[in-house]
Amino acid sequence: MNGAPAGYWWLRRGVRLGHDPVRRTPVMLHPEGVLLLNETAAAILHVCQDTAGAAEIEDVLAERSDTVDTAEVEAFLTALATRHLLEPVMPAQTSAPGGAGPETGRHCGG
Repeated sequence: MNGAPAGYWWLRRGVRLGHDPVRRTPVMLHPEGVLLLNETAAAILHVCQDTAGAAEIEDVLAERSDTVDTAEVEAFLTALATRHLLEPVMPAQTSAPGGAGPETGRHCGG
């Protein structure tokens, strides 16, 4: 995903967020396994499901902390894209593979 434009990210098909009741931690479930998330990562990814812009991510993080490092957020999203858990979307693209698009709320700002 090197060189992916800053913009929107979609959870890839087959990836979803959940909660592990045994470990009492948020998780990202994907076909190859489970990724344990900390609370900040979970907050970012929930915004990816619910909203469309980087401003919303910053607002959610600002509720948890006095400072928001947008470069760290972008690095986190890019790292997930490298693992094929998120995919970058060109701003002109109107729907994700499989028919999910902005109208379904599966994207977030980068």
